[in-house]
Amino acid sequence: MASEVPAEPGSPPQPGPSSTANDEDVGPILPPSLDKLPTVEEEEEVEVGPTLPQAKKRRTLQYEAQYLASLPLASTYERSYMHRDTVTAVAVARGTDFFLTASADGVLKFWKKLARGVEFAKQYRAHVGPITALAVSADGSLAATASTDASVKVFDIGSFDMIAMLRLPFVPGAIEWAFQRGIPVARLAVSDLATPAIAVFDARSGGDEELGRVTLHSSPVTAMKFSPEQGAVISADAAGMVEYWDPGTLASPATGLRFDFKLDTDLYALARAGTTALSLAVARDGARWAALCADGRVRLFRYATGRLLKVLDESLAAAAELQRSGPEAFRLEPIDFGRRAAAEKELAAALGVVSADAGAGLGTRDAAPPRPATPNVVFDESGNFLLVPSLLGVKVVNLATNACAGVIGGGEGGERFLGLALFQGGGARGRRLLAAGAESAAAVDVAADPTLLACAAGRQRLYLFTRREPAEEASGAGGGRDVYNERPLGGEGEAGEAGGGGGGASGSAAAAPDLPRGAVVHTTRGDIALKLFPDECPRTVENFTTHARNGYYDGVLFHRVIKGFMLQTGDPLGDGTGGESIWGGEFEDEISRNLRHDRPFTLSMANAGPNTNGSQFFITTAATPWLDGKHTVFGRVVKGMDVVVSIEKCKTHPKTDKPFDDIRIINVEPRASVE
Repeated sequence: MASEVPAEPGSPPQPGPSSTANDEDVGPILPPSLDKLPTVEEEEEVEVGPTLPQAKKRRTLQYEAQYLASLPLASTYERSYMHRDTVTAVAVARGTDFFLTASADGVLKFWKKLARGVEFAKQYRAHVGPITALAVSADGSLAATASTDASVKVFDIGSFDMIAMLRLPFVPGAIEWAFQRGIPVARLAVSDLATPAIAVFDARSGGDEELGRVTLHSSPVTAMKFSPEQGAVISADAAGMVEYWDPGTLASPATGLRFDFKLDTDLYALARAGTTALSLAVARDGARWAALCADGRVRLFRYATGRLLKVLDESLAAAAELQRSGPEAFRLEPIDFGRRAAAEKELAAALGVVSADAGAGLGTRDAAPPRPATPNVVFDESGNFLLVPSLLGVKVVNLATNACAGVIGGGEGGERFLGLALFQGGGARGRRLLAAGAESAAAVDVAADPTLLACAAGRQRLYLFTRREPAEEASGAGGGRDVYNERPLGGEGEAGEAGGGGGGASGSAAAAPDLPRGAVVHTTRGDIALKLFPDECPRTVENFTTHARNGYYDGVLFHRVIKGFMLQTGDPLGDGTGGESIWGGEFEDEISRNLRHDRPFTLSMANAGPNTNGSQFFITTAATPWLDGKHTVFGRVVKGMDVVVSIEKCKTHPKTDKPFDDIRIINVEPRASVE
């Protein structure tokens, strides 16, 4: 690999792979240098026999460092912003400073990229159903959304206005703009989810009349992508068949191809593999295009010849093999890999809806089940790098050297990133310089703030990756790097971690003002200051602080300590089998969607299953996202992290995880706030 990938949070640094190549040459050696002219006999002797082949030169990419400087190679996201439901798509308007996000509640949001960071511009409740597809025109002027409500909405990006609505006689599948800059007819291609048809409309006409239909496919079309450089659309269907077609004639392109018959190409590769394309991407120069397929592989093609250039295997089987015998830098902790593998299987099952035969019940307006964001790959502006969402994070693949130049989001173990959009900034001139390559690449202003916009499986957030790590700032009403720009939906929506901050309190927060919002755990190793979340978890905080006032935790042992995981306490018996709530017995979980085990120093309730909370609690020492939805997060450590680390490093019994030397809570002191 070209560079080392950061280890997962909470795991020890992993050494990079070591070389095992033998430096000794095998076979005949080169003749020695001659100090004088050889005789005839010597000349014959020198010329006879096999010669060594020339050493194969390692492929390199000139100005690779400059290209990488224009990519947001960060292991963690810098900021995230909320939708009120799962984010299903994200797209950048090329040539502008705007990008768009869509969600499962039918909302479309417009955002503006600033010199550093972003700002919200406007939102529309575009559909009554989930937005299943989002497309932005090649010139960055128009956007379109499709939904299961059998409609397509068209927006002018510059003015943030909805300018047209198409009422369709079918449920739309894939949508794609198919016109070049300066063309008066804004052609919009819309595939039928249940049939092989692709209808083409003029979005600026204001009517629902079709310009025509593409009939090249025999199965429902799952993905389309327009190449403005080639003036053609690439489309793929559920049977794995790939077609090129001209949006003007709705037939095969007349120019730009270097083959006469499809049999001379590799365009049948998907069908032969028994898979289909979930999404397509085209390089800026139009020379290459890529398909992210349902089998977990990314296939890269040359447009003119239709030849398959390479296959990147990001399937679960490949990830498992990498975990078993790959470089140390790409291996995860076994428990983390197991969790990710299980999530990957669930994701594959959900994405199967996209590639399944649409005739099996998906052709009705209310039959389509909810599905995650469609994963996609992204070419950078130079066309030399391909960004691929994977189990490990977003891989940055150098297409010239076939090396992984880095993993974006490798430190975010709790998120599985799917939909991607890349903003490389610098305005139109900067993008032209970067695309030109060679010496021009060095002239691009790196301060343009390249940003990767990503949505994740099952998450209501848009994640922004830049070249900066998240700022270490106190969690206030804004919630640190997770911005709470939406109000929660009753008791089910996301709420800010700070009481009443950034989105209001949940429906059960009436009693929260009477509850402490902080506590200090005095231990034999030092003090640990906690910030509590009474707005989101009132009963859990009430149970914890009442036990504290009553002296229930005084003298209690830390009975279970696992390095790289957590430290557990709160059991008066000291063996993990005791403890009860202030009401006697057990009480219910208070799981909040936004309070997650996504970082170290998270305070959470220990339990023996759903709704079995008593008095025991634990503090994590690493991100433990597999615990989300199973344990109630009700606080964070804000001071005394060194004390937590000190306890974590103690020697423990190999079978019981109990420290050999007793470490106890002296007492717990509830406080009105964390100050």
